[in-house]
Amino acid sequence: MNIGIIGAGNIGSALAVRLTSLGHSVYIANSRGPETLQDLAQKTGATPVTAQEAAQRGSDILVVTIPLEKIPDLPKDLLADVPAEVPIIDTSNYYPMLRDGHIPELETGDLTESGWVQQHLGRPVVKVFNNIFAEHLEKNGTPAGTPGRIALPVASDDAAAKQKVMALVEELGFDALDGGTMRESWRQQPGGPIYCNDLPADQVREHLVRLGSERTEAQHQEFLANHAKAEQAMADQGIKLK
Repeated sequence: MNIGIIGAGNIGSALAVRLTSLGHSVYIANSRGPETLQDLAQKTGATPVTAQEAAQRGSDILVVTIPLEKIPDLPKDLLADVPAEVPIIDTSNYYPMLRDGHIPELETGDLTESGWVQQHLGRPVVKVFNNIFAEHLEKNGTPAGTPGRIALPVASDDAAAKQKVMALVEELGFDALDGGTMRESWRQQPGGPIYCNDLPADQVREHLVRLGSERTEAQHQEFLANHAKAEQAMADQGIKLK
């Protein structure tokens, strides 16, 4: 496949390594220009391009993996020439303390994180790869049927795009589970039991069922509180996000 990646941070780089190793053609962009990606190109085999070129040349799948706060800065016409059937993957997470500042819609629970991204892009997105560490994404994929194989939920309102992305997740070495609609994607956000815990499929399914489909105010506040504690612990350790 031809896959575009907008964002050359940890997740984007990990995906570039794995996808090129599987024989896909990967076109990767960052905010500083393709000339700054030569080292990454040598490491991954991906082709450095501009964001617009990544959108155009990623004719099978486009991945947007940039800090949430940077989503509004993307070119307004970025997806103008991207066919409607091309799945657009969003990997973002909301880190208000360490990176993104406060986004009112995400504080009140009116929108899920990828729902907010979807509004800004003006296109349906598929939420996946947000709840696994980049190093684990790059190195911990295993063949189907391996005991304890990590499961990743995939959420979207676009059923066809979701199925195509789920097939890619399986190819990368993870069990792909239907995470429901975009409105239900809160279940895989930071602060919850599915976030970055590398759980097998049976445990992820159990959590999805237990959490339910409609987020309650109590659940929203619980996730926010858990995530705030995790962010503070990261800050105390001197961890910085980019």
